[in-house]
Amino acid sequence: MKKLVIVIALVCLSTLGWSADKADKSDKQQTADRLELAGQVLHEIMAAPDKGIPDEVFSGAKCVAVVPHLVKAGFIFGGKHGRGVATCRTTEGWSAPAFFTVSGGSWGAQIGVEGVDLVMMIMNDKGMQHLMSNKFQVGGEASAAAGPVGRHASAGTDWKAETEILSYSRTKGLFAGISLEGSWIKQDDDATKAVYSPEVTNQTTLSGKVPPPSIAEPFLTVVRTYSVKVNARKQS
Repeated sequence: MKKLVIVIALVCLSTLGWSADKADKSDKQQTADRLELAGQVLHEIMAAPDKGIPDEVFSGAKCVAVVPHLVKAGFIFGGKHGRGVATCRTTEGWSAPAFFTVSGGSWGAQIGVEGVDLVMMIMNDKGMQHLMSNKFQVGGEASAAAGPVGRHASAGTDWKAETEILSYSRTKGLFAGISLEGSWIKQDDDATKAVYSPEVTNQTTLSGKVPPPSIAEPFLTVVRTYSVKVNARKQS
């Protein structure tokens, strides 16, 4: 019964989150909008002076993943669903974006609906390999924790340990905070097919084997800009 209720919650969330848009927009236009919003979210979180992502975290990240509007809802049972974009460092710079979905359920005393802007910093090779896979579970296969905030990460924080994903969220609505524990992250086949082709995988794009499409520029420009800014601050 519990599993059935969670499934119903996730179906409702996915319907709320994006089925209405599908009636009016093509998959490619939806993906272009997602890339632009992802760039805006990353810029606003990085630009926050006291609660932004520390330079040490950004400069050490193997990949950057953004979900510009993760829908989280609950009434006794709960769930979350969102569609994101990611890019990884390669020898040629930041890779073409890969597209993914994140979904999961929870149980407990909760009520309300909210939209959460989520940024995930992938901090090591193991985490990057998970992101390149077709599907993985946070907490089951990959470790995740809330990341340190501020211009610089405190030397006393253990953010350099074996945690694969550091998460940052900007929350609006009735919930406070977010947990990725138990969430499933998998390749967004519809968006990948719309932008690339059915044969392209997250591994192909994130490893730099596919050139970035023009619609990725709003997102990649923000990532590149902050890479330069962070490196400049480190050298000053």
